[in-house]
Amino acid sequence: AYRQQLAGKLRGKELPLGARYLVFVDPPGPKIGNGGSTLHVLQCLEDLYGDKWTSFTVLLIHSGGYSQRLPNASALGKIFTALPFGDPVYQMLELKLAMYIDFPSRMKPGILITCSDDIELYSTGTTDTVTFDKPGFTALAHPSDLTVGTTHGVFVLDPSTFSGKGGLEYTSCHRFLHKPDIETMHRCGAVCIRGNCSQPNSSGDQSDSEMDLQCVYTDSIFYMDHSTAKQLLTFYKQMGTLCCEIDAYGDFLQALGPGATPDYVQNTSNLTKEESRLVEVRQKLYSLLKGTALNVIVLNNSKFYHIGTTQEYLFHFTTDNKLRSELDLQSVAFSIFPDKAKSLDQSASVIQSILEPGCSVGPGSVVEYSRIGPEVSVGKNSIISGAYINLKVDIPSHCFLSSLSVKINCQVQYVSMVFSVEDDLKKSVKLLSDIHSLQFFGVGFLECLDLWGIKVSDQLFSGNTHLGLWTARIFPVCFSLSESVRMSLKMLNSVQHMSAFKMDGLKLLSVEEMLTYKDVEDMLKFRKQIYDEICLQRLKEKPGL
Repeated sequence: AYRQQLAGKLRGKELPLGARYLVFVDPPGPKIGNGGSTLHVLQCLEDLYGDKWTSFTVLLIHSGGYSQRLPNASALGKIFTALPFGDPVYQMLELKLAMYIDFPSRMKPGILITCSDDIELYSTGTTDTVTFDKPGFTALAHPSDLTVGTTHGVFVLDPSTFSGKGGLEYTSCHRFLHKPDIETMHRCGAVCIRGNCSQPNSSGDQSDSEMDLQCVYTDSIFYMDHSTAKQLLTFYKQMGTLCCEIDAYGDFLQALGPGATPDYVQNTSNLTKEESRLVEVRQKLYSLLKGTALNVIVLNNSKFYHIGTTQEYLFHFTTDNKLRSELDLQSVAFSIFPDKAKSLDQSASVIQSILEPGCSVGPGSVVEYSRIGPEVSVGKNSIISGAYINLKVDIPSHCFLSSLSVKINCQVQYVSMVFSVEDDLKKSVKLLSDIHSLQFFGVGFLECLDLWGIKVSDQLFSGNTHLGLWTARIFPVCFSLSESVRMSLKMLNSVQHMSAFKMDGLKLLSVEEMLTYKDVEDMLKFRKQIYDEICLQRLKEKPGL
């Protein structure tokens, strides 16, 4: 999927042509996390280029796993998430390259590591530059509320080198905290007052105004020089096969700085399961990296946006006026949308889609890469992706609908997944007797299965140990895209109105299986058809043609 999309972008001259674009897949076996993936990429670069790789400046973008919290990005990748601006539309990859356009010329050879579902925007003085030229690690830091710090990495900055003033400041980090609670931030000296780095009163009796100004500096992207990267590669070779998930942020950065302690090595509370080798691997990484510098580039006029969940996606693309003004996000981006004033709420977002006169899209909803017929009404706060809807239907609010092409026995077919944008696709249980705790669109999953005529058995789930919405075989396979949408909306309608819609006898897939059988070529072909039709329509609208 990644290679096909990159090839298409390079053919269309949508990316800088002077760089090399490589896609590396994690080795087979247990999941190794983004830290393990980083180590694996270093190995792949050495295998491809020998010692030459030590002279490269590398941008490493982690793909972000299965994207279970934003499933419209699951099939083709978060880095190819469409954004509501550009003509034709930008995807996350182009935005990343635009944001980092000045970095390569100010980087010594090394690796700059980022994720595919975040946006970092900043402004500095005319003479300030972001430069990655120091040994060890260098990270960008953004002022954030303390609650934001609980879900991110937090820097404990060295007060002797940090003033907290100006747009950009180079400083050093005493210690890095990974997803700390607020008490830990205070105890370790991570909390600052906006505008200067004086510590709040340790007795805890701050004034209201001081409390409002409290902030911590949180992480986003980071750089490591080649000397450090080579150390990590040597470690990877010595370890052989990794059998546990390593976090590039938690397990690399927590070992850095003069105040680092090995306390985190034993802490497996943030993990879904304790893995046998994780503590051992962390201990070795800590011993390897202890004493390595963690330099920090503080960007006081900056904002970090995460777009990794359905809720974040909807908020930032529709109702977040700050991001809308900063990136000039559009309500209609590269789409055919006649009579928009009557049928499109200004907070909705339509991206590379064809909407026919008469349809309507409710406030706070996103429609991408879709064809919507004249008798379709989309409710509020919904996501419609890759769909062809040509029937008379009211799609309920808070609905997530995404269609995929699949290839089964050499035949292209179609499946549409439908959920609530609030459903938890990551939640799973281990026993069939526990699936009563699962919910689909706010209704108990067992009730839904009863309405659909689906029996509870070992065959219900594609995952033997993870029984949840992600692995439930509940979505019918159809011979046309529009029919797959119709069937999935009937499923949803039956749950909302508590009326039976029997699906026994139909071939059903789980989301997990849809991704296994996905036909990337056919999905990209559907997007290209929409693109070509929009281009043709625009040509017809030009005066004199």
